[in-house]
Amino acid sequence: LDHTPDALRDAVLARLGIGEAALRGFTVFRRAVDARRKAAIVLTYTIDVEAKDEAELLARHAASRHVGPTPDIGYRLPRSRPPARRPIVIGTGPCGIFAALILAQAGLRPLILERGKVVRERTKDTWALWRRGVLTPESNVQFGEGGAGTFSDGKLYSQISDPNHLGRKVLTEFVAAGAPEEILYVAHPHIGTFRLVGMVETMRATIERLGGEYRFGAKVIDLAIDNAGDGRQVRGVVLESGETIETDHVILAIGHSSRDTFAMLRDRGVHLDKKPFAIGFRIEHPQSVIDRARYGDHAGHKLLGAADYKLVHHAKNGRSAYSFCMCPGGTVVAATSEPGRVVTNGMSQYSRNERNANAGIVVGISPEDFPGDVLAGVELQRRLETAAYVAGGSNYNAPGQLVG
Repeated sequence: LDHTPDALRDAVLARLGIGEAALRGFTVFRRAVDARRKAAIVLTYTIDVEAKDEAELLARHAASRHVGPTPDIGYRLPRSRPPARRPIVIGTGPCGIFAALILAQAGLRPLILERGKVVRERTKDTWALWRRGVLTPESNVQFGEGGAGTFSDGKLYSQISDPNHLGRKVLTEFVAAGAPEEILYVAHPHIGTFRLVGMVETMRATIERLGGEYRFGAKVIDLAIDNAGDGRQVRGVVLESGETIETDHVILAIGHSSRDTFAMLRDRGVHLDKKPFAIGFRIEHPQSVIDRARYGDHAGHKLLGAADYKLVHHAKNGRSAYSFCMCPGGTVVAATSEPGRVVTNGMSQYSRNERNANAGIVVGISPEDFPGDVLAGVELQRRLETAAYVAGGSNYNAPGQLVG
C-alpha cells in the first residue's frame, strides 16, 4: 500500500526484463485493491507502457498472460447524413445525456425533451421532499436533468463485459465535464452527488454548443405513429401541452420510474416484455464496522477509502438474496416520484465520509411472481410502496427497525 513512486517503475522494468534506457514512459491504466488477506493488502496495477523495440518485446513475452499489446480504446463516432427532421431524445438521465452527446458530436443536432426541471431547480425540489415532506411529482430524485443517478452514489462501473472498452468513452467525457481524473484508472470509480450536479450542467452546455436543444417541462404523453405500409414508423411526439413535434427518430431514455409512459406505449401497441427484477429494503451500519471487516488494521488508509462489500445467498428454493448498490459512507434518502408512496435509495458524496454505510438487500422475482398484464410488475411495486408509505406514518418517512 505504501510503495514509493519509483517502486512502480522498477516493477515495470522487472516484469518486461528491460533496462532504464529502453523505457520511454508509462501510465496507470487500472489500479485495484486486493484485500483477500487483510494482513497483507496489496495494490494491483495494469500499466500502459511505451518502450523501444515494442514488437521485439511483445514477441519475447508472447507466452505471458501478463504482457500484451495495448488495446484500441478509441471511440469512433458513427457517421451518417443528417435526417430531414432532427432526432428526439426523451429523458436526460445518463442514457439520454450520452445519446444526445453522441448525436450532437456526430452533427445531428438532437432535440432533448425532459419532463422535469434543470438540475439546480430540481435539487431544490428534492430537498423540499427530504426536509419538509413536500413532493413535486415531476421534479424529484427520479425526474429531472441528470436522472436518478444524480442523487446516488455515482458509481461508474458495472458487471457487464466491455471487450471494446466503450465505457472508456463515458469516463473520458465525465473527466472533460469536471470529474476527477482518477476515475479513468481506479477499479471502482465514483463521483458523488455534489460533483455530478455541475458535471450535468457542463455536459448540457457542450451539447447545446454542438447544436443540440434542450426543452424542460416538456412531458411526452403520446407518439405519432404511421401504420401505413408493411411496418410502423414513428412520425412525431405529442407533449402534455398539446404540441406535436415531428420526427422520424426517437430515443426513449425514460428511466424505470416513467410508469405512465410505459402505459402509453402499451396502449399504443408497442411491444413490451415482462422482465425479472428485484425488490427489498435498505440496511445501514456504521462505516467503521465495514472498514475493519474488510481491511483490518489497514482501515482508514488514504488509498483504501471507505470499504464496500457484496453479499449473496442462494436459497434452496431457487431464489437468491443479495446486496445491491452498496453506498460506503453515504445516506439513505427518499426517492419516490408518486404521491402516497415510499421508495428509498442510497446516496453519497465524493468523499464518502458520512458515519454510516448502506446497501439494498433484495431478492430476485420473475414474471411468474406477478401474473397478468405486461405491467403487472409495476402494480406490484406500487402496492408495496403504498404499504411502506402507510407504515412510515403517511408522511414520506420510511419505516425502519433495528437488526442485529
